Amino acid sequence: MSKKENPVHSLIAGTTAGAVEAFITYPTEFVKTRSQFSGGKKESPITIIRDTLRTKGVTGLYSGCSALVVGNALKAGVRFVSYDHFKHLLADAEGKVSPARSLLAGLGAGMMEALFAVTPSETIKTKLIDDAKSPNPRFKGLIDGTSCIVREEGLRGIYRGLFPVMMRQGANSAVRFTTYTTLKQFVQSTAPPGQTLPTSITFGIGAIAGLVTVYTTMPLDVIKTRMQSLTARQQYSNSFHCGYRIFTEEGILRFWAGTTPRLVRLMLSGGIVFTSYENIMRLLGGGQDKKP
Repeated sequence: MSKKENPVHSLIAGTTAGAVEAFITYPTEFVKTRSQFSGGKKESPITIIRDTLRTKGVTGLYSGCSALVVGNALKAGVRFVSYDHFKHLLADAEGKVSPARSLLAGLGAGMMEALFAVTPSETIKTKLIDDAKSPNPRFKGLIDGTSCIVREEGLRGIYRGLFPVMMRQGANSAVRFTTYTTLKQFVQSTAPPGQTLPTSITFGIGAIAGLVTVYTTMPLDVIKTRMQSLTARQQYSNSFHCGYRIFTEEGILRFWAGTTPRLVRLMLSGGIVFTSYENIMRLLGGGQDKKP
């Protein structure tokens, strides 16, 4: 039976990896979110970047960044601790986890991170980005924006879109962890026993896991963004109504709006997070190339 990872080590490594990844890749998240809002003309990623740089400068590409960095750090910590726990529970007598059980463990981890970290941080981030595109933004930053949202909408305001977020995060983690674990086990089976995988290989496997995740979960991401926008309450009664309106009014391809920037982010994210996590775990003495 393989040793269960130290939860404290998983939490430290996960939160650190999540914060680093969020800051490095944030401009792609900003562009993706902007491209998914309803109304107005449809803008390409290049147009969004050019217009934002012209009107807001480089800092404009980091509108809402602090919310995502904090949320992503917490999310990654919850994700890895939860995944370790579920994986340990689902492992067989020899400590091995089948792809189907890895999928289930990832689904559980995604649900946990959506509930405790992702929904509040993503709602605040989305509203900050939506507000920043106006000529006279109301919010002055993370703390001011959060205070205004809670004051005007209550705690429900930062948990808007919980259902699509839980669906997206559950699907994200299930697909991502299963793809990563399956590819990693395959690569390890072709390597000499006991050999630690090079960082470049870990990064590449993580990037592929990110690519697969994007295309399979993009519709849930679009619905999530719409449900967390500033005008969501006036436009949609629930997530299903949101999805129906997108499909009937904008066409099925609209569910893949923002794919390019999200693809860039999740491929980088997959590489950065898994590579950072495994290296930090090795430094802490909590992992010997077993992850995730």
